[in-house]
Amino acid sequence: MALKVARRGQVPPFIVMDVMRAAAEREAGGADVLHLEVGQPSTGLPDLCRAEVADRVRADTLGYTVALGLPELRQAIARDYQVTQGMEVDPARIVVTTGSSSGFILAFLSAFDIGDRVALAAPGYPAYRHILSSLGCEPVILPTGPETRYQPTVAVLEAYQEMEGQGLDGLIVASPANPTGTIMPAEELRALVDYCGKRGIRLISDEIYHGITYGMDAVSTAGMADHPIVVNSFSKYFCMTGWRLGWLVMPPDMIRAAECLAQNLFINAPTVSQYAGISALRHRASFQDNITRYTRNREVLVRELPKAGFREFAPADGAFYLYADVGHLTNDSLGFCGRMLTETGVAATPGLDFDADRGGRFCRFSFCGSTEAVEEAARRLAVWLDGAGA
Repeated sequence: MALKVARRGQVPPFIVMDVMRAAAEREAGGADVLHLEVGQPSTGLPDLCRAEVADRVRADTLGYTVALGLPELRQAIARDYQVTQGMEVDPARIVVTTGSSSGFILAFLSAFDIGDRVALAAPGYPAYRHILSSLGCEPVILPTGPETRYQPTVAVLEAYQEMEGQGLDGLIVASPANPTGTIMPAEELRALVDYCGKRGIRLISDEIYHGITYGMDAVSTAGMADHPIVVNSFSKYFCMTGWRLGWLVMPPDMIRAAECLAQNLFINAPTVSQYAGISALRHRASFQDNITRYTRNREVLVRELPKAGFREFAPADGAFYLYADVGHLTNDSLGFCGRMLTETGVAATPGLDFDADRGGRFCRFSFCGSTEAVEEAARRLAVWLDGAGA
């Protein structure tokens, strides 16, 4: 008799991870790769932070912390909201997590029951819908386009509910968004917060790209009301992807639920990473040079990719991605990106990762690497599409 395999594990792959594996295989074979597929900054912690973490490792046994996280880290995160956004956030509402990924799991488990319906925009981060599905929730896809800057709005929600005649239990928003980089204007975000609060819809705000913006500010929902759940991470602005450290700002009445879930599922976020987070917040200014580089890389791609045949992008207000319409070249973004990697060494992510219905005509380019790599990638793509590549 065959043994049972749980259905919850039968979710689609996170395609960017498959692209990373193919790129690693290419590198292992001796060929070069220009990594424009993954949102991983090419820099890490500044030397000063590394030295402080090394001192901590030498002096500390690095045992367990309480499940909610080191008190000094939670206080430092609260101070950061005050300094960067002028918001008063009670440190008691902050839950330290093992990256934003475990943050989403804690948020979804705290907020939703099996069968609950949670809306999210397409294109959007694929792990939202995959995690929801694995937890027994129903992802409700809201197709969005340039008319709303690829963001859900109150009008989009009302139109959906009027058309479908069904209510919603939750809504996920991301500003800046992945893969588009678009930012939701503060007044529209506040309108969504108010709308959800009045209708009993739990709003979850993904803010992991806060701090990475280009002339348009991203505003946190943490200061708008107590009922949204905020998800954030040290991975992007603070260049700590492998440290697996993030945090939640939880509604006051959900803190204990998140704490009990964290105790049982994760014990605590890695202790050494929590100390690294304290150091990173202390030296926040050291990371600003990265934003200058991202700005320069963004300018390179916006200028050079149209010469290579990529002419239409979502407005990249923040994060470090360009979401490009390649419909005039292909409707098979998975195969297109596979050929791109094989024939040019440029790794990019197929739009199918972010939009199962329309993503065949899109691909995403990450520009958080070195400027030299971004420039070389644009040059290779121009040569490729000028020849037989397309």
